Amino acid sequence: MNLNDRALLVQLNISQWTARKHDKRATEDVAAMHNAGKSAGRYHKALLPMNDYLDNVQKKATLIRTRYYQNTLPWAMDGTQMLPSANYLSFMTDFRKQKAEWEYAVALFIDHYDDMKTIAKRVLGSLYSEADYPSEQEIIHRFKMDMAVFPVPSTDFRVQLSNDELNHIRGDLEARLATAQQAAVRDVWDRLFDKVKHIADKLADPKAIFRDSMVENAKELCELLPRLNFTDDPNLEMMRAEVEAKLIGHHPEALRNNLDLRHDTASEAKAIMDKMSVFMNGL
Repeated sequence: MNLNDRALLVQLNISQWTARKHDKRATEDVAAMHNAGKSAGRYHKALLPMNDYLDNVQKKATLIRTRYYQNTLPWAMDGTQMLPSANYLSFMTDFRKQKAEWEYAVALFIDHYDDMKTIAKRVLGSLYSEADYPSEQEIIHRFKMDMAVFPVPSTDFRVQLSNDELNHIRGDLEARLATAQQAAVRDVWDRLFDKVKHIADKLADPKAIFRDSMVENAKELCELLPRLNFTDDPNLEMMRAEVEAKLIGHHPEALRNNLDLRHDTASEAKAIMDKMSVFMNGL
């Protein structure tokens, strides 16, 4: 299988102003008040307390990061993930939508920036310092989001090096690609196994409390897995289909109220785990 035909590499970059700052003077005052050394702690003040605008920006960024990792697989380099080609259109369509919503939240924050500074001046009292606050133009440049897309590295080298050196580089890259591919495959299996184990553990204990998200998260993963299964692994698809057929068709409330259904579903989950373990031993 040529990985270049099946996947791309992606890198999500988000930068945003945190509106928090280490206050050296307040740190010294607290240390003196408690007769403690200056290294005992650090006082970080919220520069814009009592506002939702920046909080909305940060929550949207967190959601985007979460979906980024949900829809991609691990790669050899930190921050870089592998995006199966089958999931590219769906993922990028959603990313562009979420990014537009993030940019709108940023615009709202900037529109209310001066008002929030006025509130901060009242709330922070003597801790307020105008020097802590970037200008509106500077603030705009503190917020950036980008999704870089790269091809998976190729072993086809067209450079002026000796054959021995080229063979060494090619062999090293092939080994790294194989390792990265194996880690990505393992990650897909682990995701499904973890969801099944969570269901098995919760339902096996009649007194255990579980949320509706236990079933909903497993359902979402089952919908996503066909696009993440970049090797077209028939065993993974078989296990996914079994989870879909036997575990996530029941409403969470039915599992709470019907002890027989709960017990039977726990047994089904345990049986699926046993089957998955056999396949996963070779990964």
